Amino acid sequence: MESSVLKILSILTAILFLDPITALQFPPELINALFPDLTNTANATQSTPPPPAAPPLPSSPARALFVIGDSSVDCGTNNYLGTFARADRPPYGRDFDTHQPTGRFCNGRIPVDYIALRLGLPFVPSYLGQTGSVEDMNRGVNYASAGAGIIFSSGSELGQHISLTQQIQQVMDTFQQFILSMGEDSARDLISNSIFYISIGSNDYIHYYLLNVSNVQSLYLPWRFNQFLAETMKQQIQNLYNANVRNVVVMGLAPLGCAPYYLWLYESENGKCIETINNMIIEFNFAMRSLVEELNRNLLEANVIFCDAFEGSMDIIKNHERYGFNVTSDACCGLGEYGGWIMCISSEMACVNASNHLWWDQFHPTEAVNKILAENVWSGLHTNMCYPMNLQDMLARI
Repeated sequence: MESSVLKILSILTAILFLDPITALQFPPELINALFPDLTNTANATQSTPPPPAAPPLPSSPARALFVIGDSSVDCGTNNYLGTFARADRPPYGRDFDTHQPTGRFCNGRIPVDYIALRLGLPFVPSYLGQTGSVEDMNRGVNYASAGAGIIFSSGSELGQHISLTQQIQQVMDTFQQFILSMGEDSARDLISNSIFYISIGSNDYIHYYLLNVSNVQSLYLPWRFNQFLAETMKQQIQNLYNANVRNVVVMGLAPLGCAPYYLWLYESENGKCIETINNMIIEFNFAMRSLVEELNRNLLEANVIFCDAFEGSMDIIKNHERYGFNVTSDACCGLGEYGGWIMCISSEMACVNASNHLWWDQFHPTEAVNKILAENVWSGLHTNMCYPMNLQDMLARI
């Protein structure tokens, strides 16, 4: 206990004079020296236990669940990479089924865990965490990587990650394995009757646009930047469609302007969300919803739905008491104002009860919020945030 406190104090002393942007990505060599086990390379032995199989539920028409994205849905990919963006240490995972860190950036389950339960599927394994056999992959694979963005280089200052383009290539490699193992017709049937869940884009703001990497803000106004991201997503979804993917859930972005990091950085008064950032997210989500409408018009037999995580999250924030939350702006785990200054790196930094918090760390919601959002994706249980239908309605079309 005392040594952990001393390590945290050492970090604080070392970064007191860093500017706010540097505080987001404070030197890995400093953390390596103080916490050598936090940034093991990709060759390190993995001691994280695998997540338990989800309890069996009534079968659904969906054959499998494939996940593409960033830290919002990463279930352990980055455990195998040389990166500072890892959640393979306590207190991450403390409220998960195993009560151990698994690589999920949360105190417990992430949204796709709840979606898998609804589909009657096991928790989806990380692409890098399974054996590579078809038996391991034919119920689904999670390719998501923390730090990844729609833009290839987004988040690269954190270390290794699997970008959107690279994840799509991994998907194609998986499909080739299916074809070689079960034949083209059976592989096509599996792929076309599976759900593909895409949750990515936050890092293109956190680690690219808002940091003004390559002077991007002078080249792209926010709306034009959003259009660029949406067009890139459109091309990738079309690539999936050309590989026989037919059922896609596209998640919009959550209100980054309400995240504890930005409340701290912009010196928010009374936890008020940062409007300029949220306006960019609203514009991005609008562009993505329009994109989904276009894809549904143009792609034969495609079922593509857009789920507005901003809309769903703001409903929770505005009605937090009804949902049982009494801490709406402070991270459960972090240091500084709103818990947004220093990322979650020690159990001593975490609150006792995460279930009454909206935010787990600087950027990620708690398990309780993930559950509500997943229920909305599934059926609109709390508020309708998916268009033109929810996931349950999509399954009726398979």
